[in-house]
Amino acid sequence: MASRVILPQHVEGNNNGGKQTNAVEGQGRNRKALNDIGNLVTIRDVEGKPQRPITRSFGAKLLANAQAAGDNRIKKAAQGVVGKAVVVPKPPVKRAVLTMKPKPVEVIEISPDTEELKQEKLVPHNDRSAGYKKKKKVPTMTAVLTARSKAACGLTNKPKEPIVDIDASDVDNELAVVEYVEDIYTFYKIAENESRPHDYMNSQPEINEKMRAILVDWLIEVHNRFELMPETLYLTINLVDRFLSAKAVPRRELQLVGIGAMLIACKYEEIWAPEVNDFVTISESAYSNEQILKMEKAILGKLEWYITVPTPYVFLSRYIKASIPDNEMENLVYFLAELALMNYGSISFCPSMVAASAVYVARHTLFKAPVWTETLRTYSGFSESQLMECAKMLANLHSVAAGHRLQTVYKKYSKSEKCAVAFCSPPKSLLALSSSLV
Repeated sequence: MASRVILPQHVEGNNNGGKQTNAVEGQGRNRKALNDIGNLVTIRDVEGKPQRPITRSFGAKLLANAQAAGDNRIKKAAQGVVGKAVVVPKPPVKRAVLTMKPKPVEVIEISPDTEELKQEKLVPHNDRSAGYKKKKKVPTMTAVLTARSKAACGLTNKPKEPIVDIDASDVDNELAVVEYVEDIYTFYKIAENESRPHDYMNSQPEINEKMRAILVDWLIEVHNRFELMPETLYLTINLVDRFLSAKAVPRRELQLVGIGAMLIACKYEEIWAPEVNDFVTISESAYSNEQILKMEKAILGKLEWYITVPTPYVFLSRYIKASIPDNEMENLVYFLAELALMNYGSISFCPSMVAASAVYVARHTLFKAPVWTETLRTYSGFSESQLMECAKMLANLHSVAAGHRLQTVYKKYSKSEKCAVAFCSPPKSLLALSSSLV
């Protein structure tokens, strides 16, 4: 409630005129004060009708309602009535909110054709309602030149060469052991280096490369005479080279080493192996039965009975199959492989490389395209560049085979049952400028 104002009364003497003057002034002041009591103000509405008097508490309530409802008219009226006595709360200050432009979003898209990852940046569009648009990717000069070069060479839409499953046709063949063949050849690739002979000519005082070539040429002839399995020939040469790598042999016993090695290989590979007397006869009784059996025992002891080894023939049969050959190409591959057996320099290459190179040169010779397929690369594990040195050696051996003094291999593959592959011209692109041949 408003405090009541008490005006002091000044009494000056007993003058009646003074009393009337003071009474009139006091009455005017009291009336003014009475008008302020309760802060009663008559407010009229739009039609001019009086409304409820607005006190301080009612004015504060109207102000709060005005702030809540946003009634500016009532708000102004309440503020005018309350005046300075009512503290009008200030409306909350709205702080300016800084809106940051969104950063470009990186979107990674995977193309179903190339399956390559491409990154495209999104940038804000000028029109905010339109959202985002993709930034146009400008190709670099290097990309443009590369694409033009590929297009000029015909490599733009070149399909990938399929890999042929060479074992699919042998699923029902129990002898092909399709379930284990990959594991078997993986083991062969690991074990082939353990059974390779090293360069032994420097440790042989009485034997040279020409003598070895003569021995191998004679063993190939004996192999043909007895009509033995191909595996027997390759195992025989392997046993000879490994034994000569471990022991020095006199010149007079070199042929005996070859006979003993072939006897062991026949017992290992053949169903019906030749007898010792057969080797005595075919050597024109140069050695007795006792000498042959003694050499057989010496070879087995020196090699510690380690006979199960991956020879080039093991890999030849696999790589020929991967080449999907015809009869001519198959005979040509074996022709090149037997030329490699006679050449002492071939022991510097692992058996799998010799086999793969023989297939590569044969396809080159017969103009097979492509020369080295993705299937051959997968099953052999060699690329063209890895085979090039050994392939050049085989091509050189083929080019001089017709004029070589040792003709057993050349005559063998000049027959019609071998498709006369010895008469094929070697590929000139693989012929080396210089070669050291026996």
